[in-house]
Amino acid sequence: MIICKSEVELDLMREAGRIVADTHRLLARAIRPNITTKELDQIAEEFIRSQGAIPSFKGYNGFPGSICASVNEELVHGIPGPRKLAEGDIISIDIGAQYKGYHGDSAWTYPVGEVSETAKRLLEVTERSLYQGLAEAKPDARLYTLSHAIQTCIEDAGFSVVREYVGHGIGTELHEEPQIPNYGVPNKGPRLKPGMVLAIEPMVVVGERFVKTLEDDWTVVTADGTLCAHFEHTIAITAAGYEILTLPKA
Repeated sequence: MIICKSEVELDLMREAGRIVADTHRLLARAIRPNITTKELDQIAEEFIRSQGAIPSFKGYNGFPGSICASVNEELVHGIPGPRKLAEGDIISIDIGAQYKGYHGDSAWTYPVGEVSETAKRLLEVTERSLYQGLAEAKPDARLYTLSHAIQTCIEDAGFSVVREYVGHGIGTELHEEPQIPNYGVPNKGPRLKPGMVLAIEPMVVVGERFVKTLEDDWTVVTADGTLCAHFEHTIAITAAGYEILTLPKA
């Protein structure tokens, strides 16, 4: 069942989203060669808790980190640790914060110093696909029209759409209905209604779309070792269209 949120609930989710967005802004300034992913995790956890929230991911199904930190060929669920970032890396950071029982969730992929032209294009296309999908988010639209817009943007650029991992509804649970694939047939799927809150998150691979999970049972990597990227916003469907809940405030 897809749960529509009340205005009171949306206000709590706006605050959760604000905390997530501000955490991203903080980490974006901290990313540099030689910083470890564990250090980034510590920065994030301290800030989230200072805002009266708790990290959504820490302990979730046993996950040990406060953020997911996935580098280069790592797509999602990278465990923060002693790995030092290097010039030319890209790092996908997925952040969740729970505020008064409600979650916000956003991922962004960042360059570390100067990166390759392929990496730059991957980041640009993945971010653009997110916003092309969001452009279809409006009341009474079918969910997979949004999915199709994301897929078209990615595949027209010559990249691949990951099938195994998808976006999701979000609220008092980190993952709620509906599941939101980044591929699909337009004019299919549930109709969007005001009050629905969705985490839209394209995941894109330079090479083939196939992925595998490492022996830590968490880190998902591309099967062919090529670069990948992950961008995500939490949005609320409104009477006029949509509102991004995970944008930093000016």
